[in-house]
Amino acid sequence: MDTSGFRTGSRDSLHHPSDVDDDDEMVDIAGATLDFSTDDDPPLGAGEYEQRGGGGAGGLNGPGDPVAPLEAPLPGLGTYEDFNTIDWVREKSKDRDRHREITKRSKQSTAALLHSIMDAFSGWLLMLLVGLMSGALAGGIDIAAHWLTDMKEGLCLTGFWFNHEHCCWTSNETTFKERDRCPQWQSWAELITGTSEGAFAYIVNYLMYILWALLFALLAVALVRAFAPYACGSGIPEIKTILSGFIIRGYLGKWTLIIKTITLVLAVSSGLSLGKEGPLVHVACCCANILCHLFTKYRKNEAKRREVLSAAAAVGVSVAFGAPIGGVLFSLEEVSYYFPLKTLWRSFFAALVAAFTLRSINPFGNSRLVLFYVEFHAPWHLVELAPFILLGIFGGLWGALFIRANIAWCRRRKSTHLGHYPVMEVLVVTALTAVLAFPNSYTRMSGAELIAELFNDCSLLDSSQLCGYKQINASEPVGTSLADRPAGVGLYTALWQLALALVFKMMITVITFGMKVPSGLFIPSLAVGAIAGRLLGVGMEQLAYYNHDSFIFRGWCSPGADCITPGLYAMVGAAACLGGVTRMTVSLVVIMFELTGGLEYIVPLMAATMTSKWVADALGREGIYEAHIRLNGYPFLEPKEEFGHSSLAVDVMRPRRSDPALAVLTQEGMTVGEVEALVESTRYSGFPVVVSPESQRLVGFVLRRDLLISIDNARKHQEGVVSASQVFFTEHAPPAQPDDAPPPLRLRSIVDLSPFTVTDHTPMDITVDIFRKMGLRQCLVTHNGRLLGIITKKDILKHMAQIANRDTDSILFN
Repeated sequence: MDTSGFRTGSRDSLHHPSDVDDDDEMVDIAGATLDFSTDDDPPLGAGEYEQRGGGGAGGLNGPGDPVAPLEAPLPGLGTYEDFNTIDWVREKSKDRDRHREITKRSKQSTAALLHSIMDAFSGWLLMLLVGLMSGALAGGIDIAAHWLTDMKEGLCLTGFWFNHEHCCWTSNETTFKERDRCPQWQSWAELITGTSEGAFAYIVNYLMYILWALLFALLAVALVRAFAPYACGSGIPEIKTILSGFIIRGYLGKWTLIIKTITLVLAVSSGLSLGKEGPLVHVACCCANILCHLFTKYRKNEAKRREVLSAAAAVGVSVAFGAPIGGVLFSLEEVSYYFPLKTLWRSFFAALVAAFTLRSINPFGNSRLVLFYVEFHAPWHLVELAPFILLGIFGGLWGALFIRANIAWCRRRKSTHLGHYPVMEVLVVTALTAVLAFPNSYTRMSGAELIAELFNDCSLLDSSQLCGYKQINASEPVGTSLADRPAGVGLYTALWQLALALVFKMMITVITFGMKVPSGLFIPSLAVGAIAGRLLGVGMEQLAYYNHDSFIFRGWCSPGADCITPGLYAMVGAAACLGGVTRMTVSLVVIMFELTGGLEYIVPLMAATMTSKWVADALGREGIYEAHIRLNGYPFLEPKEEFGHSSLAVDVMRPRRSDPALAVLTQEGMTVGEVEALVESTRYSGFPVVVSPESQRLVGFVLRRDLLISIDNARKHQEGVVSASQVFFTEHAPPAQPDDAPPPLRLRSIVDLSPFTVTDHTPMDITVDIFRKMGLRQCLVTHNGRLLGIITKKDILKHMAQIANRDTDSILFN
């Protein structure tokens, strides 16, 4: 398809030209105000203006010759307008033309050959830079978040920049039972009152914990509000929408990156029920978008840039969990809209570089890349599939319930006065979280520490309350693990605390996710599942210990053996709950075994994850990210959603029977003034070009922006072009004009002569597939070659919402 004349531009750049290569153009529009008073699509934005060979030169040869716009591209072109969808077909065509030109020139000189090699290598170099930058930022975020989290509880006397663990590393006075106690680290009660015992010391620590949490949360929400409103939330719903071709100007800019990096540390350190793993995908995509400006190939082509952003999403998960392969699969399964094979290879390379960078920084201080490495490798037994599937059912139920509750809360936030006070909301939720979390040691610790504790298996020297078993003579080590033992007082206390922590986490996460601070959902979901799994695991362990002679355990669980591993149940429960919330499957299983190193537990993880997805899908088809996309009204055609209605294109197209006739341009016979009047009286993104009003035979499609640029350019730089000048969209020379007539203006070069068309009887399921797979913005509807109407992406989304009995006015953008 020849689309060399199919170019668009930003309307504001007519009056405010700016250099689109400057990153500020990508950033400083976070507070854009939109007018949705009309049902029509806002004007589409910008691209490069190119002249075709037949565009008509010689605009100054006399009053009878047609005037063509100047061939030099105008300043301010090259980007789309905010809150609009890119044209994938045009962008890919533009890139093929560019590549064909470079290949042709490479045969002519050595310099051109070197340029061709550099152009081919630039993609890999960009991936290297994205991996290095994202890995370094992730390492810094991990270290800073660990330090500030510990600061809520105390301070290191040897250096305030040390966290609790690093402070006690050099101490010779730690013991196995109290390995986190050393004189170099003092709690706030010890620093203020001189003692760590008693009710007054407890109250001092309690108050300091709440004050630090409120301070961190206040700083986070204030920075987001003041400098980068787009830095709040997870970012993954918006990343999915952007990768589908939507433009959200400033969402991946440098201010968003700076503020999100700082506020992510503060939000995690405040103790709120959120994680940093989801926002790290946003951070990595910001890095990729900024680095794209170093390479012309990616700076000037939105489709190529989205290939880089798909790879950056893989990098984000790679540095979040230390799971490079899982990151690539996450990008492929969950985030990306267009994922060619070349992007798969580059994603793999970028995730590798990012993981290596993170490993070099070693933020966890354990010489391992993974976050929750497990030491146990005890085999699991076939009988245990039943409790694993039970955990999958729990994960699916929790996921569906969480999505409904969270969306209801977010909708309430949008529609009531609650949404007008985001700072107050964050402070109230932080205070509530801190007050309720401090008394329980399992809610006081960070989400990552809690999950690591729950995944851990008990050893002889373990002082955790979860290892509070009764000591009996039979509990000699069997290989590397301990035999099953009866639960003691410490374990029963831990189980009660975990049960309370489970209820607390399930409720507080609902109101936390979606606040105006960076907030990820991976860690809270993993924590809920890990708590439920550990509770079930301990229950199974005690059941096996007291009933090892029953028919269920007789064949494989003998007295004194290590039959049940509670940490494995925590791992399976964590995967089930995260799968229920996000509906991830393959990528989730790979992330989990990369995260823990438990390669032999793939089958339990697969069984629980698949069960979780089935149960959650039975209660609601959408994952949390799709639900938030729909809540925000983004124009996203979900690839997984099936279109089962039997409607035709004529049922969806505009104009409808009660609407005014479709606004069209004729290929000849209209004046500049008439064209300008048509453009000014409507807000359509573009106009079909027909042979004449009577025949309605389709010639092509011209974008509103191209008309504005071309006419404005001709008025400024060409003599004689006035409102009475004739406009021609034909290839042949216009008919002879009277001597006193102003020179005509020929705009053939801006017409897309091969717009996508369907007939009026095309089934809508086929039309929807065309829109999804081709990335279309609009499609013209014809009958025997005559133009009938137009279908836009927004029309399809409204039609699908109407079929599903949803609010059609919730789709705000196009």
